[in-house]
Amino acid sequence: MEEIGHPPPAPACATAIATAPQTRRTIIAMRPRLLVLALACATGSALAVESCELNGQHVNPANGNTTAGKSGLMRCRDGEGGPVVREQELKNGVFTGVVRYFRDGQLEREHRVNERGNREGLAREYAVGGGKAVLVREETYRDGRGVGIVRTWYPSGQLRRVGFRDDEGRELAFAEFTEQGKLYELRCAARPVLGGDADDARWCGHVGGPSNVALYNGKGVEKGRVSYDRGEPRKSEQLGESGMVREQHEATGSGGVDRAFYDDGTKRREVQWVLQTGGDRARRVTTLEQEFHESGKLVRERRFRVGERGGELASERTWYLNGQPKETTELTVAADGRQLRHETEYHDNGKKAFEGEWRVAGASDRRGSAQPIGVHRSWDGEGRLRGERFYDERGRVARERELDASGAVVRDDEVFEDGSRKAFGR
Repeated sequence: MEEIGHPPPAPACATAIATAPQTRRTIIAMRPRLLVLALACATGSALAVESCELNGQHVNPANGNTTAGKSGLMRCRDGEGGPVVREQELKNGVFTGVVRYFRDGQLEREHRVNERGNREGLAREYAVGGGKAVLVREETYRDGRGVGIVRTWYPSGQLRRVGFRDDEGRELAFAEFTEQGKLYELRCAARPVLGGDADDARWCGHVGGPSNVALYNGKGVEKGRVSYDRGEPRKSEQLGESGMVREQHEATGSGGVDRAFYDDGTKRREVQWVLQTGGDRARRVTTLEQEFHESGKLVRERRFRVGERGGELASERTWYLNGQPKETTELTVAADGRQLRHETEYHDNGKKAFEGEWRVAGASDRRGSAQPIGVHRSWDGEGRLRGERFYDERGRVARERELDASGAVVRDDEVFEDGSRKAFGR
């Protein structure tokens, strides 16, 4: 093996590169050497290269001719006589078996590879420095795929996380811990899988009925609670800094409810949903959305029908803060299959202010895609009818009426396509 030692000092870099052989074949063959020289020129300092040996002989792991048919532990150093940076096992010229990486003379990573070069068996990582390497990660591979238990630790040695992956490499469950050893986060599987590192049999409700487990932040303060029943999530709560509930989620086998709260614990939002089955998997379909003011008063509510395409808006209502209705929207399906939207608006004293209906184009409930139909009416704050607008089948205004406070008609116009008008009936 040709060893590349220390590159020439910076002043000689230009000469070294310029005088390198210039034939195409030689340039390709010398490309690694030229790269080393270029890097050295860029940094202005020497750049060491790995020097590897196997059974006392120099070998080049990139050149199969130097390792063909050989067995043993190849050891690579940071330049001639430098510290060991890598160890790799060969069997009959094939890299298979143990692989180790070192940093500053300490073991940093180790694993094994099979004859295909894929990781196989136990793999470990260490935090180096401070005079002692500390195990920080341990996992198992099967032909390159991580399976089974995965553990990580804080440099102090305290368990940080334990998870479980199935035969396809998908993580099914995990438990995370703070540096003080308190439970930080939890996900459960259909059966206990985390072994002796986490009591997921009890925490996940596999024994002793539904669980009620507290979660903590890095300061050791409770940040939430979770409840599982035989691995299925049933309830979770997230707490704010004041200790009040900020979010709450409840679930059953058929649906659930999600809630959000203001800082003082007043409910801010609630969403109810059901599980709709069919196809490859069940999906969540919202049936109710509610929004609340800081005072606790309900200010908006939307209800949905469960249809083939999921949740379809059925009604929407809003309220003034004094508790009176503000606006109501009802959506129904006409005989021709098209959707109708009926809107009613109110004054803040509870009296009706407007009422009208639209024929919705397609499945959208947006006003911009709807066609007004029938008679739209307006009332004043005392509940007296003050105006009417009549629409034809094309959604065009055909007639307008205006009334005074006594109910007498002060204007009644027939409206034409070009916007002109005349007194109705004349």
